[in-house]
Amino acid sequence: MDDEVLDQMIELTVDDENDGNRIDKFISLQQEDLTRTYIQKLIEDNRVHMDDKPVKSNTKVKTGSNILINLPEPKIADIVPENIPIDIIYEDQDFIIVNKQKGLVVHPAAGHESGTLVNALLYHCQGQLSGINGIMRPGIVHRIDRDTTGVIVACKNDKAHQSIAEQLKAHSINRKYQAIVYQAFHENNGRVEAPIGRDPKDRKKMGINHKNGKFAATNYIVVENINQKYAHIECSLETGRTHQIRVHMASIRHPLVGDTVYGPNKDPFHLEGQALHAGILGFIHPTTGKYVEFMSPLPDYFTALLEKLRRSS
Repeated sequence: MDDEVLDQMIELTVDDENDGNRIDKFISLQQEDLTRTYIQKLIEDNRVHMDDKPVKSNTKVKTGSNILINLPEPKIADIVPENIPIDIIYEDQDFIIVNKQKGLVVHPAAGHESGTLVNALLYHCQGQLSGINGIMRPGIVHRIDRDTTGVIVACKNDKAHQSIAEQLKAHSINRKYQAIVYQAFHENNGRVEAPIGRDPKDRKKMGINHKNGKFAATNYIVVENINQKYAHIECSLETGRTHQIRVHMASIRHPLVGDTVYGPNKDPFHLEGQALHAGILGFIHPTTGKYVEFMSPLPDYFTALLEKLRRSS
């Protein structure tokens, strides 16, 4: 989630904390959607200027300097509607609510040009999707990870998209997730408040990043402790950062079962990714102005894992 659209022209101002950093590193920390390699290519193509002067990748930035990044026009992608089965919870003229299955990528990206939720929605909605998030992500207001199951909303028009996006930005949307984590809890509930950004040691991962991360808060309640080794929890999001629940729970030594990125690198249960389910999504309807809430029951793999853990105790 926290899926922002990049403009064609990006303007940045260097703060005190980044004074003296290489310019390619500074930009990569500020713009999470741009890889370091891509930034270096932009610099080679003379598309990055500091204080109106071209730079090199090893140029050091200075406090107060103005960085201007001129992104090339995106290549028009031919996203083909595909008849992919999807579980539709609700649909009206403004939006569609889908119970996303495990393994389904939300929108096309490098390595996943087809077979995504967007391809399925284009087929089902006959192209009637909002265009605010660009040609690669029609209708998509927020994301959930490929291996996370559960409720996700897509918008059919720009008015609905803008309304729901504003609610996301204001943190007023009700989002509750179910997760199975390692280690039992001593308390019945808790809160993790820690900024999330790119992991400085591994750019492919997110992490707690006090220097360059964005504010993030996750509340949780313990549904059940199992055999002191595992716990079933419910998480409520105040913010929607990339991999937020996975990063926050790992940071307090309760990584999600099946999450080999932020938890143990071997999964004893051979799951397809983390045991995480988006169970509830609630927001103000963009047309009626009334609160609406949608629920997805726990998937079979999740309940089967709970039973297996209980039997082992």
